[in-house]
Amino acid sequence: YAREGDPNAIAFPRGLTGPRDAAYDFSFSGLKTAVARWIEAKRAAGEEVPVRDVSASFQEAVVDVLTRKAVRACKDEGVDHLMIGGGVAANSRLRALAQERCEAAGIRLRVPRPKLCTDNGAMVAALGAEMVARNRAASDWDLSADSSLPVTDPHVPGRGHDHGTHHGHHGHDHVHEVSKENLYS
Repeated sequence: YAREGDPNAIAFPRGLTGPRDAAYDFSFSGLKTAVARWIEAKRAAGEEVPVRDVSASFQEAVVDVLTRKAVRACKDEGVDHLMIGGGVAANSRLRALAQERCEAAGIRLRVPRPKLCTDNGAMVAALGAEMVARNRAASDWDLSADSSLPVTDPHVPGRGHDHGTHHGHHGHDHVHEVSKENLYS
């Protein structure tokens, strides 16, 4: 729907873009709330919700923040190449705005062909296979979604069973530093 809508129809907020916000952090919770409230207000007024415009405006808010912060990080750190991957890299508006902003900043953009831009399911499956290989139990099935859980350890302390495999590694035995040597291994 976003391709057929007006990306400037609704001025949705751009999260964490203030001068005192973390320069490279992302948060879209405020955006999601703004979209939900905007739709609720339209419905409460008995007005039709312009789905295409909502979709396009939401998409524009997301890609604006993603590309602005990515290009800023490259410039601040002296990086002259930016690579976008994963499922989000298949988004044509993200690709176009990233290309536009990278060209303006003298940064070379690298993006795989859309058919190679898949979601992170393979990465999650690889982590699961590694946990099984290390005899690590998963967290209980009734574990609620929690965006504040640490990304360094998918096992929630006090949940599931460790089978004694930590050996003093404090749950970080599955985290690997990425280097040029092990990037493709």
